[in-house]
Amino acid sequence: MTRRVVVTGVGLLSSVGIGTQANWQALLAGRSGIGPITHFDASAHAVRIAGEVKGFDPLRLTDKKDAKKMDRFIHYALAAGVDAVEDAKVDFAQVDPPRAGCLVGSGIGGIESIVEWHKVLLDRGPGRISGSVAARRRREGVADGRESLAARDRGVFRARVARRTVPDSGSDDDL
Repeated sequence: MTRRVVVTGVGLLSSVGIGTQANWQALLAGRSGIGPITHFDASAHAVRIAGEVKGFDPLRLTDKKDAKKMDRFIHYALAAGVDAVEDAKVDFAQVDPPRAGCLVGSGIGGIESIVEWHKVLLDRGPGRISGSVAARRRREGVADGRESLAARDRGVFRARVARRTVPDSGSDDDL
């Protein structure tokens, strides 16, 4: 069976810009997005440079209370998803939900929460880690789920991370 995929919209945030057009212009101009790390204190690390997204405001898409519950990668995925839907000019009233979908790619989304809760575990013990932590900040599924809610779509949504936690069948049938 041949499967067809049509990319109708693109949303992009990176170290060279917010939005597809800003990224494209930065790449054409040869601008680098690499600079000093500002999102955490890197003074104890041998490497103190990275490609960080700069100037992003999560409050353009969600309220402050919800923003605090989400890792930064979810903010980025949500913004990219909303931008992709706007770019596609999708009219969800005209879309057959099982024929629509969204795919989110993340290198290791949720690392901030992993570090935060690892520190709590080491400093205060396992009794200080709530069971809701895993449900609230689950790395693989949260970003695409938030996007689907923002887009008010009910299609197929998947998130891919660079490292799998379950054996891979080698097939992309689950896309």
